[in-house]
Amino acid sequence: MNSLKILEESSLTMERVLPVAIEITDSERKMIKDAVDHLERKYETFENREFVMQVHQLASYFLPERLLKVLASFASDFSKDQYGALIFQGLFDIDQEKIGTTPANWQSADYSKFNQYGFACALLHGALPSKPVQYYSQRKGGGLIHAIIPDEKMRETQTGSGSATDLYVHTEDAFLKHQADFLSFMYIRNEEQVPSTLYSIRSHETIHEEYRPLFDPIFKIPKDANLQNEADEIDTLDAILYGNKELPFMRFDAAEQLFNPDIKQTDIAHHALSKFWQEAKDLIYSDFTPQSGDVIIVNNHLCAHGRSAFRAGVRNINGVEHSCERRIMLRMMSKVSLIDMRGHTLKEDPFFVIEEHLGKNFKDF
Repeated sequence: MNSLKILEESSLTMERVLPVAIEITDSERKMIKDAVDHLERKYETFENREFVMQVHQLASYFLPERLLKVLASFASDFSKDQYGALIFQGLFDIDQEKIGTTPANWQSADYSKFNQYGFACALLHGALPSKPVQYYSQRKGGGLIHAIIPDEKMRETQTGSGSATDLYVHTEDAFLKHQADFLSFMYIRNEEQVPSTLYSIRSHETIHEEYRPLFDPIFKIPKDANLQNEADEIDTLDAILYGNKELPFMRFDAAEQLFNPDIKQTDIAHHALSKFWQEAKDLIYSDFTPQSGDVIIVNNHLCAHGRSAFRAGVRNINGVEHSCERRIMLRMMSKVSLIDMRGHTLKEDPFFVIEEHLGKNFKDF
């Protein structure tokens, strides 16, 4: 068992708030698998619009009662004790033989092999309740799930396809005003045993007075490096922290906001970010190594995520390196309200987000 806080344990045993880990029982796992089998027969694909529109009701009908209670509480708990991440250990048995050899990159992945896992993740989002959506800024949409696969050509990059460097903790799409509310990460395989990293704004004992400038719209919030081009309006400014001043939310991406050499923050902004990072980097949690079938649910306003550097396709066992299948993770994103972001979605598809950068939409729509 990892050194995570189990749901039934009293939070008084922990000095510092940590992610909550929930071990799925055999009966719960069977219930979820039976539900997915039924839904796949009825809807064929988890991207079926009828399924997505009814996902809240279907989740309440098909998911185990314990998980429904946990997810409902998680979605509306912004307290000082809420880390912003749930870990479901052993949620689904992964058919490794059906998955086959890990493809070279996400572009060559066969998404039909992930269909059942998409149904399972969508039900978790539905229980929050939150609706799965896709963002044009992410692979020009690309569907409701994205396979995150190490790509040798991108091994040095600060992207999900990288591997050779630590992926700095970040809230997903920090450069958007209508970024995802919740994320799910389902681990199809992690034979390299790569630790996941999580960082919660609630890990700070208090939001110090010196962090107050982080609430001011004085910061450059650039797009991810792989999305930038010469026409980007990198001078658009916004805040890093927002919401309640004592228990805030955050839009934070250390790699782009602080360490991107092309982004020149003002002296005041850079000083505030640097002071914040000095404390934040020591609060990053990296004691959990996901196994096949585990799912992490993240509140994207409270908790940032990343991963440690690793050698793709290599597993170290007692100091001896062994070849293995490369890592595959599935990411799904969701929004609680389709109404609030309606000005940033396709006219005919409110589940397809076309925001490009801090309230500005892509010109092609």
